[in-house]
Amino acid sequence: MTTFRRILRRKSALLSLIFITLITVAAIIAPLISPFNPNEQFKDGLTLQGAPIAPGGSYLFGTDLLGRDLLSRLIYGARTSLTVGIIANGVAVIVGTAVGIIAGYLKGRVGALMMRFTDLMMAFPALLLAITLAAIFSPSLLIVALVIAMVNWVQIARVVYSQAVSISEREFVTATRGLGATNSRVLTKHILPHLLPTVLVYATLGIATTVLLEATLSFLGIGVRPPTPSWGNIIFENQTYFITAPWLVFIPGTLIILLALSFNLLGDALRDELDPTQRGLSS
Repeated sequence: MTTFRRILRRKSALLSLIFITLITVAAIIAPLISPFNPNEQFKDGLTLQGAPIAPGGSYLFGTDLLGRDLLSRLIYGARTSLTVGIIANGVAVIVGTAVGIIAGYLKGRVGALMMRFTDLMMAFPALLLAITLAAIFSPSLLIVALVIAMVNWVQIARVVYSQAVSISEREFVTATRGLGATNSRVLTKHILPHLLPTVLVYATLGIATTVLLEATLSFLGIGVRPPTPSWGNIIFENQTYFITAPWLVFIPGTLIILLALSFNLLGDALRDELDPTQRGLSS
């Protein structure tokens, strides 16, 4: 049985994959399935008292404080949150893998210096560092993604480093170097392929972290700026209506939790199947 089939036999992984697929497809085809323009303010989108419309009727998930359709903003917000998550996590994985594998292979002063810098970055609280960087740079979708990547690469660098050190000491690597192979060839052809399962697992788990961090930054008002919708800034914009219109907070909040949980469960399933040391320890 293939690894993919074994993963799908886990109910939690299967449900997670279905949910991630649904959110991703909705984000891709947002213009086709969104009932309204996410930024359009409707005259009938507010009550006579100026309060948001409750879910039901023409507005399935209700409206926000400006009379905009919440469902449409959630669909487009999924596109924003996933885009930031994929870009940020992609950059973090590339940087972290490169730092970890080079430091683990070279060792010595160069490797030690690279890992001390990594340790220094890990010493800073990720959220505080992200807030500081986001405040320095003018927030935009790309800047937010790069800021998140700058604080998330250190974890995967540490994991890749420890495995690269172990692999670089194996006999086949020593033999390859003895035959005159260049460092770049040893790294790309002999060490990196052995690290790909680990990188894949942490790439999946990392998306959950980036989605949560993007939502946190947007909620604090230093992430993706309105009117561009993201699940985080939807909560930020409507937090004053938490008591009178709780759906404006609970619906996007629930989506954030479910998406992060789905990536975590899928990442755990990948780790259990791709890491031989984990097989048989969990069902």
